[in-house]
Amino acid sequence: MAGLIHLYCGDGKGKTSAAVGLAVRASGAGKRVIFTQFFKDGSSSEIESLKRLPGIRTIHANTVKGFYHAMTPEQREQAREDYTALFRQAADAARDADLLILDEIVSACNRGVVPETLVTDFLRCKPQQLEVVLTGRDPSPALTELADYITEMRKLRHPFDRGIPARKGIEF
Repeated sequence: MAGLIHLYCGDGKGKTSAAVGLAVRASGAGKRVIFTQFFKDGSSSEIESLKRLPGIRTIHANTVKGFYHAMTPEQREQAREDYTALFRQAADAARDADLLILDEIVSACNRGVVPETLVTDFLRCKPQQLEVVLTGRDPSPALTELADYITEMRKLRHPFDRGIPARKGIEF
């Protein structure tokens, strides 16, 4: 059966959580999963859980972390190099996987950190059985056109708006 493309987008909480849930489900079914994150260094709580599950491989870049808007021009260039290499590594690893999760790839494309054409070309020519999940805010028309599933998380209220910082085990 052909693998499909999922797009979890929007300004609400839950995009990564939905991707993690699908990774857990796939692991439980004996599937091979590649879980890759952009703009995250692998220290968030869900990664610790995923590493313990059979069939799941997590991949991260050792690059500058944090918000793109706060990076220096040198850090942005380093991020471009590192995250483009990370995408290529994940795409290569996905040849032998059933599910590829590209968490925050939409943001990476929007900021030019990973060339969107690299991602769209991969999606058009991906291995037939491979299921792919893309997450992030404001996906381009090119990404939405390729998606078979589009789920939008919409923020109605968030504690961050009241000055409550992200909490370990809840937001990261």
